[in-house]
Amino acid sequence: MIKADPKTKKSSKTAPSVIDLRREIGDLGWKFGTPLEPQAVMDAIVERLVKRFGVGNASLWLLGEAAPNLQLSASAGLPKLPPSFKEASLNNSLLGRAVRERLPQMLEAEAAQGDELSAWAKENKLAFVAAYPLVQDSKAKGVLLVACAKTPPGIRLVVFQLHAWFASVALRNAELRSSEQQTLSKLQFLMEATKALASTLDLGELLGRILEVAKAQADAERGTLFLVDEKSEEIWSLIAHGLEKREIRLPLGRGIAGYVAQSGEILNIPNAYADPRFNRDVDAQTGYRTRNILCLPIRNKSGKIIAALQLLNKRSGGFTSEDVDFLLTLSDHMALALENAQLHRALLEKERLEREMALARDIQRSLLPEGAPVVPGFDIALMNEPCYEVGGDYYDFLTLGPDSLLVVVADVEGKGISSAMIMSNLQATLRALVLNLQSLSSFAESLNHMMLAGTRGGKYFTMFLGLIDIQRQTLDYINCGHVPPVIVRPEGEPVNLTEGGMVVGLIDNVRYQHGQVRFQTGDVLVLCTDGITESMDDQQEEYGTGRLVNCVRGAITQSAAEIVTTVNADVTRFSARGTHLDDKVLIAVKVT
Repeated sequence: MIKADPKTKKSSKTAPSVIDLRREIGDLGWKFGTPLEPQAVMDAIVERLVKRFGVGNASLWLLGEAAPNLQLSASAGLPKLPPSFKEASLNNSLLGRAVRERLPQMLEAEAAQGDELSAWAKENKLAFVAAYPLVQDSKAKGVLLVACAKTPPGIRLVVFQLHAWFASVALRNAELRSSEQQTLSKLQFLMEATKALASTLDLGELLGRILEVAKAQADAERGTLFLVDEKSEEIWSLIAHGLEKREIRLPLGRGIAGYVAQSGEILNIPNAYADPRFNRDVDAQTGYRTRNILCLPIRNKSGKIIAALQLLNKRSGGFTSEDVDFLLTLSDHMALALENAQLHRALLEKERLEREMALARDIQRSLLPEGAPVVPGFDIALMNEPCYEVGGDYYDFLTLGPDSLLVVVADVEGKGISSAMIMSNLQATLRALVLNLQSLSSFAESLNHMMLAGTRGGKYFTMFLGLIDIQRQTLDYINCGHVPPVIVRPEGEPVNLTEGGMVVGLIDNVRYQHGQVRFQTGDVLVLCTDGITESMDDQQEEYGTGRLVNCVRGAITQSAAEIVTTVNADVTRFSARGTHLDDKVLIAVKVT
């Protein structure tokens, strides 16, 4: 330990020395009372010792955060420290003893062999070398090293120790101020980033903004934000491709981002090529060299992973825990912005689909007859209720001359747009074939062949073809797997029209048989799709043909339009608590 020189005697100069010491304390307090940047504090301390007190060399050493040694942080004066003397071990050096014992230490005259500090002092004929610990909260945070050509008087030793104490306090204040400034800077950055993320609902633009914010905060060269697609079990992102943006998709679990999106683990990889999950092909194709990677999950409020943020190549060193902590804080805002943008995108898509569906509905309605035809001797009425905006149920009335009317009812398998497209194709094919109608059987066979060629068996449909001879009041028909139409008579048993063959569009070279029936006055021919007969109540019981016949028989004296209305009301009442939804077509042809 450094002690005052015992040869120093009290004299009349003691009082001025005390006054000088008080002045020195005040001057130090004034100079370092205002927090400075840590490096500025250290530079000012060593410069002050050299210029004001004739110290040969003064240097400040701070404990490293990772390695257990001291790092040279500031140095002033002559002789300069050796270029190789940038670190000092805590084990055997003078600096290390000051840290371990938290007391000032003086270099002994006979230093250990191989001690670089001793060799430097001896080479430069330094009579005094001392180390003063910088103590904060009973822990040594660093050392002030003072070297002089001559041994200073005792009062100077107190001044040196005062500088070490003020250096410790000033560094702590500077670090606190720096930490506060960093916190404020991060808060300001977080506010600005939040504003930027909340200022757009365009998903592509938002992805770009999130990446810019993340790269700026973590000082990364590149980055990608992958969104999780639960339905396809993939992760995907938008990337620039010329003037366009296109999606890239990867299986969930593959690669670094896929692994993070699936596991929820945060990966901070210092050496990308040492990690087996890293895909080197991208670097090989682009010529880019990936050094380090930071990848973290982005979770919504319920904790579900909705995206994975991947950053590449921190410009200085590796990604730190501070980078991770701040990005995790920011990830809540990213998640909220992403969900809002995705909801907005879904809303726009829904509006687009609704416009397209409305147009498709109008087009489909234009393909179907607006109303029933007026035919001498017959009263015809109809009802059409699609389950969705567009449907796969089809009906038509084709006049083949003054004495013939072809009535068509069909039900395409499935619902929605795809079924509606098949229905449109059916309508066009029917109208093309009917111009050369020879017989119902050949007509149905040709229709089956042409529809199968168009759909390749991907869609099929049931169909009923009924050719009414107006003068003779007869009906030739073919039932292609459709709900059997029924003729309900005022008296007698109903007639089910079942003659025909299998559904259309499933197998080629199908043969169809036709049936024939003669109408009687008062007969009601009822044609419908299975949306009528298969409507269910809350017990999963179907409406069925029996109820249909009974309902028609109860209203058989009414007009065709009234019969349709009565049946529709009865079906609606029956299925009010049921869950089965389907397209509905109902046609009533009453013989007058």
